[in-house]
Amino acid sequence: MGSSSNSVFQCFLFMMFMFLYGNQQVQAAAANLFNVLQYGASGDGKTDNSKAFTNAWKQACQSGGNSVVLIPLGTYLVLPTVFQGPCKGAIAFQVKGVLRAPTDAASLHLDHWISFRYIDRLTITGGGSLDGQGASAWPYNTCLTDPNCPPFPVTLRFDFVTNSWINHITSINRKNFHFNIFASTNIRIHQVNISAPGDSPNTDGIHIGDSTGIHISDSEIATGDDCVSMGPGSQNINITNVHCGPDHGFSVGSLGKSPNEKDVAGVTVRNCTLTGTLNGLRIKTWSPSHSSRCSDVTFEHVNVENVNNPIFIDQNYCPSHKCGRQWESRVKIQGVRFRNIWGSSSSRIAVNLQCSRSTPCENIELRNINIDYNGGGGGATAAAAASSCSNVHGVAYGQQHPPSCMWKSFSTMSAQ
Repeated sequence: MGSSSNSVFQCFLFMMFMFLYGNQQVQAAAANLFNVLQYGASGDGKTDNSKAFTNAWKQACQSGGNSVVLIPLGTYLVLPTVFQGPCKGAIAFQVKGVLRAPTDAASLHLDHWISFRYIDRLTITGGGSLDGQGASAWPYNTCLTDPNCPPFPVTLRFDFVTNSWINHITSINRKNFHFNIFASTNIRIHQVNISAPGDSPNTDGIHIGDSTGIHISDSEIATGDDCVSMGPGSQNINITNVHCGPDHGFSVGSLGKSPNEKDVAGVTVRNCTLTGTLNGLRIKTWSPSHSSRCSDVTFEHVNVENVNNPIFIDQNYCPSHKCGRQWESRVKIQGVRFRNIWGSSSSRIAVNLQCSRSTPCENIELRNINIDYNGGGGGATAAAAASSCSNVHGVAYGQQHPPSCMWKSFSTMSAQ
């Protein structure tokens, strides 16, 4: 077995060791334990702990072996901080307490609160929480009306991170995205709890871009924007057993805003539940847009309850309403599958496939769709749901409720 395979295997063993044996056993058995209290940290909720955290991280990162940075019980104020690699071995960031973000104006328009960069074999775990104190920033967020709005801090940024594991962590009240994953490979996110008020702006749960092999499972996400958003360059993304709501659902995009964007391919959302979301299963591209491609996307075995736009391809995306309509989207969408989607819609149009006239959607599949319209309230009015299609080519198999609007469909018998 080569050195690359050995390192991945060692990473897997270390992560499983932490997961199976819990916090206290890890502390006792870890060859290198770095408790932030020993570096001057204070869990009083008032003291700035940035320097203590950074010093503990630097020593752990350079120690080699399996190192653990421990944040014990307590509340720790942490100013915007970067935890930089590469490290000499696998490293764990074990949060048992509460990390609290600053609310001062000086840190309001940075792109991060806590950032991990250039790290291989990182584990974040511990059962603790990160409080972004987003209410201090939300009144100043103008991104819905201003496409050039200034950035707000992301709670956890992962830039150029590989072969890593995020498990049993809570993130609340972000100023911007909760997690942002960029240019990273092979990251598993398991049993995380993410929440922010439903009216908090641009607080995506997890945003992925230019990354490959991201797996999200067994998690609860309730935010003011997308539950999980997959931007340009997202490939081989798997999302399973995730409950979303209230928020904006699962979104591929937005795509096509910038030139030379990387394609999106290999996205699977499976065995998930959406409750009271503004959108459900959505692909969105700017109009007008630059050229790119979105292909091989599967949404299957998803329950939607009181969801607006449960199934939605939107190639006219322009949240500021200042884009102009002289040109259309040039993002090519093909090979998208909606399979076994059921529940209720708060919008009469339960299946809404609005594709570009100049670049139509192709190879779109609807299979076993059963969504009632609840009239925007409680009771379902089963026959009232409808579908709408524009510039889309594909097939519909099995049960189709509402009736499919695509040009070719097959009965339940022919779908067997």
